[in-house]
Amino acid sequence: MKRKGYNPYLLPDWLRRTRFYCKGVIIPICGFQVIRVLIVPTTWDILILVLLLFLCFLFYRDII
Repeated sequence: MKRKGYNPYLLPDWLRRTRFYCKGVIIPICGFQVIRVLIVPTTWDILILVLLLFLCFLFYRDII
């Protein structure tokens, strides 16, 4: 099954803007979370880091 191309311009304007800002903010948040995990590695911090890295992957592969 061939995947059709993702076209963000088919989304409503408010959702496109929200996606654009989230895409720009996710990397600094991931960096901050990596620093937190390196200083005090708790289970919740690691889970949050994994979730943020997964979201980052989805944003930059244009899946979301």
